[in-house]
Amino acid sequence: MMPSELYVISPLDVGGDFPVRLEAALGAGPVAAFQFRVKGLDQHEAARLAAPLQTICAGHDCAFIVNDSVALTKRIGADGVHLGQSDGDVREAREILGREAQIGVTCHASRHLAMEAGDAGADYVAFGAFFPSTTKMSEHRPEPELLTWWQGLFEIPCVAIGGITPDNCGPLVSAGADFLAVSAAVWNGDPAANVAAFHRAIAAATERAG
Repeated sequence: MMPSELYVISPLDVGGDFPVRLEAALGAGPVAAFQFRVKGLDQHEAARLAAPLQTICAGHDCAFIVNDSVALTKRIGADGVHLGQSDGDVREAREILGREAQIGVTCHASRHLAMEAGDAGADYVAFGAFFPSTTKMSEHRPEPELLTWWQGLFEIPCVAIGGITPDNCGPLVSAGADFLAVSAAVWNGDPAANVAAFHRAIAAATERAG
């Protein structure tokens, strides 16, 4: 069994000393992807804030994914985009961004939406929220078995999201989440210590699952 990898989502405020905090988080252990998630900023300002964070991610071999905006993804040359159900079409995004771009899709607790995303050419599907989240409200509450079902049928990686902490991630790792998308549990407190705690928890769960 392959251990789950970390997919870290930014807080909404990425100004100030946030680049220092991101550097600390990525320096504490491997992080597969970082999602740049800001709201209500114009593209110029978003691109300005993204620039130093992209550089940090590149230095740690961490994919830089933009939340929601295909246009911003293309403008800054990000590694990919994460689309919610109302953020656009995977096929259109692929045409604009090219074959190399990583395109992920929020699928809530829906097998149907996930299969549709896969058929459209998504590079990963995201299920959640598995636990109550302070970052983003969601009425969808899938069971970990959804991850196991997906793994048994499809090659496309799945991401578990929503209120995930080092204390509760074990069942999701065991169920087969390729990635754990985490935000508050990294940025509340010491990001380096929190990332290290996630790595310990993932390793322990992977060992238990055999």
